[in-house]
Amino acid sequence: MFQILFLFSVTFSVGMYLILKDALHLPSGRSIKAVQVIAKRERKKSKNFEVLINDWAIRLSKIVHLTEYSRRKLRATLKSGNIKLSPETFVAKAWLKAGMMLLFIIPALLIFPMIFPVILFLAVAVYFREIRSADEAVRKRREDIEFELPRFVSTLSQELKANRNVLNILETYKQNAGSSFKNELEITVADMKSGSYESALTRMETRLNSSSLSETIRGLIGVLRGDDGVVYFQMLSHDLKQLELQRLKTIAMKRPAKIRKYSFAMLFCFLMMYLSVMFVEIIETLEKLF
Repeated sequence: MFQILFLFSVTFSVGMYLILKDALHLPSGRSIKAVQVIAKRERKKSKNFEVLINDWAIRLSKIVHLTEYSRRKLRATLKSGNIKLSPETFVAKAWLKAGMMLLFIIPALLIFPMIFPVILFLAVAVYFREIRSADEAVRKRREDIEFELPRFVSTLSQELKANRNVLNILETYKQNAGSSFKNELEITVADMKSGSYESALTRMETRLNSSSLSETIRGLIGVLRGDDGVVYFQMLSHDLKQLELQRLKTIAMKRPAKIRKYSFAMLFCFLMMYLSVMFVEIIETLEKLF
């Protein structure tokens, strides 16, 4: 009797769902999955909480006072890291996130006072992490550009044999450049079109503060002043390729350390499997003896 009622409930529920689905024109399961996949791909990084923090930071930025040197330095760092915040708002945002972590001290004192130093340490760590996030963004951007420099310099050594127009070479290369380097080249090309070529290249060097890029910019300025530049960029391409090989070797050496913990986890699982089998066999043997 119970089985008949269970089957009737299941079939009735499925039938009512199909009827309502057709009447209300609900999307199919495949359509829902497709929409979810597209939503995950196009989901923006800025969530509601982040927008709320930025709104509060803008209001709090009115009471943040920075020296002129600190403001100029931080503004240049934020611009290089592609962070669209003012220096005061950026500092206020770090204060807010650290302050929100400090709010957990109140329930900690009431429930478990021993955890007070831990929360204080986490608040300080959150503050320094947020303050250094701009420098980390600049470092990541600089690494992406330095990783692409060998190909760029090799292209320059080939293009300069037939074309001496630096602006044209940069405009052609940016079409196939990576996202970070393409953005930087777009700024530089627009700067070159509106002013001095050498000044635009010098500002590009100042924004990124990379030794490899400085050598490249030095060669481009030499080309603008009438130097041949082909041999210079050929030698620079060789040196950058050697640096790239060293960088790749360093990355390859770090990979085993990341994999080692998973190897130990697999070894532990195998040992537990064999030990459990041995334990069961020992128990069965003892039961037969006694």
